Amino acid sequence: MDAKAILSILRRGHEISAQEAAWFGGAVGAGAVTDAQVGAFAMGVCRAPLSEAARVALTQAMRDSGEVLTWDLPGPVLDKHSTGGVGDAVSLPLAPALAACGAYVPMISGRGLGHTGGTLDKLEAIPGYTAEVSQQQLREIVADVGCAIVGASGEIAPSDKRLYAIRDVTGTVESIDLITASILSKKLAAGLEGLVLDVKVGSGAFMEDIDSARALAQSLVSTATGAGCRTAALITDMSQPLIDSAGNALEVAEVMRTLTGEAVTEPLWQLTVALGGALLATGGLADDADAGETKIEDALRSGRAVEGFERMIAALGGPSDFVGSWRRYLPVAPVVRDIFPEATGPVTGIDTRAVGMAVVHLGGGRLREGDVLDHSVGFDRLAGIGAEVSAAWPLAQVHAATEADAEAAEAAIRGAYTIGGAGAAPPLLVQERIGP
Repeated sequence: MDAKAILSILRRGHEISAQEAAWFGGAVGAGAVTDAQVGAFAMGVCRAPLSEAARVALTQAMRDSGEVLTWDLPGPVLDKHSTGGVGDAVSLPLAPALAACGAYVPMISGRGLGHTGGTLDKLEAIPGYTAEVSQQQLREIVADVGCAIVGASGEIAPSDKRLYAIRDVTGTVESIDLITASILSKKLAAGLEGLVLDVKVGSGAFMEDIDSARALAQSLVSTATGAGCRTAALITDMSQPLIDSAGNALEVAEVMRTLTGEAVTEPLWQLTVALGGALLATGGLADDADAGETKIEDALRSGRAVEGFERMIAALGGPSDFVGSWRRYLPVAPVVRDIFPEATGPVTGIDTRAVGMAVVHLGGGRLREGDVLDHSVGFDRLAGIGAEVSAAWPLAQVHAATEADAEAAEAAIRGAYTIGGAGAAPPLLVQERIGP
């Protein structure tokens, strides 16, 4: 096999075989194909989707392009993954909450992709936090703390690390096949015994309609299950930002207010509990999802989750007193001001993707590979669907590096909101469950 022959098949809009998909998946990590060929492959798969057999083969080849971890721990190794959205900071409270319930969580996460925020970018707003660790460090931290949120090292799914970066700059992010292979190659390489997928649907999701979200969820569940990992998926709303903030440090701040009980963001709490409950049931730590949810809520209310979060932060290079002093550590933007709407009335719709791109243009996300992020910028106090806004009640508060940036962000946010007409109720947060 060779890259040119496989790309020729895709160019003609034909399916490639499982063997051809596996060859290319391994070649990406081995450096046997160029960046141009990887980009062409991604574009070709968007045009000619893979069969289920080819998708599984591509995923397994990308998993096997590096080392696959094995564990010897006194509890199940579990993880969660979100397909990405705006204001989705669930991983931060969920990982330590799961650890507090007896799970071990080697959460291998990603950076911002397109309009979506990245879990690692959020955590790197914390001074000293390092997401790049060796496998030995990962093993030690997970065994000691119970959880670690880190990036994929060069030893874990190197094919995905390369393909992930190229997808971001070639407009090929939305492919179900590539999303499935990307997510699961890393997750399966982590040696998991149970996995829950949070598949987003709505204006801020890669899958904007329920049929597409359901197709992705089914793809993820069937592929992971076929590879021997017990898996479930929840389809959850992303027609508006999940929390009231969008931007790395601002999202961490909102997580801290929720974890400490200072000011709980209900959707963040609810989704953490729902995903955690499903995962505890999947991993055998609860009889069913309802019992699992009770355990997760107890971990959050008792303070065990926030204690675990602080231990994880310290183990990965951050401050040992972060929970009590997080305001002192998180960066603050020099320009902060309210954004008021041009009309008065209820919020009836949000272009959540536009909100995410407004964060990117403020400097909180990447327009090109290698862009250095400004962790302080973004939005908070974002009005949700159903909220009343007016000249006295803003749409959001912008945090920017310059006045010019703030003005551009104001225009973007006003354009992202639909105001007036019949009031709209906030959408259902958890819309469907797929799998055990």
